[in-house]
Amino acid sequence: MREKMLKAQRIVVKIGSALLTNDGEGLDDGRISDWVDQIAHLRSLGKEVVLVSSGSVAAGMKRLGFTQRPSQINELQASAAVGQMELIGMYESHFAKHSLQTAQILLTNEDLSNRRRYLNARSTLRTLLQLGALPIVNENDTVVTDEIRFGDNDTLGALVANLVEADLLIILTDQQGLFDKNPRDYPDAKLIDCALATDERLIAMASGGAGVLGSGGMLTKVTAASLAARSGADTLIAAGREKHIITRLLSGDVLGTWLMPEQEPLAARKQWLAGHLKSRGTLVIDQGAILALKEQGSSLLAVGVKDALGDFSRGDMVVCVSESGELIARGLINYSIAETIKLLGKPSASIKDILGYEGEPELINRDDLIIV
Repeated sequence: MREKMLKAQRIVVKIGSALLTNDGEGLDDGRISDWVDQIAHLRSLGKEVVLVSSGSVAAGMKRLGFTQRPSQINELQASAAVGQMELIGMYESHFAKHSLQTAQILLTNEDLSNRRRYLNARSTLRTLLQLGALPIVNENDTVVTDEIRFGDNDTLGALVANLVEADLLIILTDQQGLFDKNPRDYPDAKLIDCALATDERLIAMASGGAGVLGSGGMLTKVTAASLAARSGADTLIAAGREKHIITRLLSGDVLGTWLMPEQEPLAARKQWLAGHLKSRGTLVIDQGAILALKEQGSSLLAVGVKDALGDFSRGDMVVCVSESGELIARGLINYSIAETIKLLGKPSASIKDILGYEGEPELINRDDLIIV
């Protein structure tokens, strides 16, 4: 199965803060140089590479004298602003030794939640790859707030893999891979060599804890692999400090944990919906509606909706839950919260009489909806 790695043409490499900063001792120039050398080798083989790099906040903390990760958002933003200069400068200087042109891409969740901005980001990344440049992507921590942040760069790496339709997502971490239990607490923990990215048992195995500098534990990596799988990408979780780790993985060496996609890739619009993480409201739907969505691939009609919560407008993302609170689907709503409340439980034929105008017959069209 690892032969697939040899054929991977478009690759996203994600490197975390703990690796880049040697657990808080400032940016590790030597290790960054080594990773750059390996990525440059992949480029020499004709591979396309996008680098998703953490490290700006951690680097800025060091330069500004913080000994612990700040809790105030303004201090985090200041750290990111200072650290991003050093981080990108270091990457640029090392890639320049290989005559490789780099490009900085800073994103927020809001950039990928808006369909137009999502398409713009995709176009920019794909154009850079076509022109031979190497995109370096990070979350825009200088302006991000808790409400619009990805939460971790593992998720960002998976969404970038979706954006560029990558064959492979490599997540480099300070662990050898995913274990059946936390190796920090259990010496007999066993490394999982290979599994399906959507295997629900992985969630139970994954450790959700993060280090002092990082914001993502193994749980976020498992979740990221599941997200990357929606566009058909394989995910490799491996030890970033292992010698020549990237080139060895792409040579077919059995290292780390390989998480495979189970199903055929979703269509591009469905991929976007799957990665659209922020919702504006909730629709409570009945059992009939659940069966229609899951078994018949139907649109969501108002007649099957019991309640509507939140503050959303036409075109916003909402989640659909069962009456017991189970998450069923997410999609783009055709009506505002005020209009939706008026339509609850009503047949589509009565929409014009209720609202006074001829609207869409469904609350959410099946093309704008994805089962979770």
